[in-house]
Amino acid sequence: MSVKTELKGNVAILHIKGKLMGGKETDECHLKVKDLIAEGKKDIVVDLSKVAWVNSRGLGMLMACFTSIKNADGVFKISGATKKTKSLFMLTKLLTIFECYDKVDEAVASFK
Repeated sequence: MSVKTELKGNVAILHIKGKLMGGKETDECHLKVKDLIAEGKKDIVVDLSKVAWVNSRGLGMLMACFTSIKNADGVFKISGATKKTKSLFMLTKLLTIFECYDKVDEAVASFK
């Protein structure tokens, strides 16, 4: 799994590629979110368009990111979740918590 950070105005975008299956990389993703919050970037989009699979530890990391951002009075959004990932969000009721968009640009524009 790899994570790249991009800034569009005041919105930070985390582009995740690979599988969200837990482990060191997943922990590093949450640390990146905490670093962005420390830098004053509290509006964050997580791009899942290149994520092939998410397991329970991956969902836990997304929830941890959501919680960290919410506690910092920021906004957490997801873009590009695959049909399989959206189904997982629906089954776990996370679809009622996560604000999801099909494309990164849509998610970024929704902050305005």
